[in-house]
Amino acid sequence: MMMFPGMGGIDPRMMKQAMKRMGIEEKELPNVQEVIIRCADKDIVISPAQVSKVAMMGNTSFQVQGTATERSRDAKPEISEDDIATVVNQTGVDNETAKEAIEKHKGDLAAAILELEKEE
Repeated sequence: MMMFPGMGGIDPRMMKQAMKRMGIEEKELPNVQEVIIRCADKDIVISPAQVSKVAMMGNTSFQVQGTATERSRDAKPEISEDDIATVVNQTGVDNETAKEAIEKHKGDLAAAILELEKEE
């Protein structure tokens, strides 16, 4: 529910009706697991996340609630043996080549596979 300063004691149904009269629509997005905000030097990860979409006067905004953590964008991704095996199975390259492609694409298996398939 959207919060307005000084209106903490209002019944939520009355608040929804007042928002609707002002042309404000709020809808909770179901099944959101996490929200990632990508910055130049870090990612802000909100997980678990509760997200509401708010439409007002032709503009759409999103309200996100949850526990936020930060992680560096410079860090190398953790590459599991399963990740390597997936790329090897899809492309037929050796383990080292698969690992290098995954590292190059910062853990994005699909991008690594596409690149290796283009090279063939």
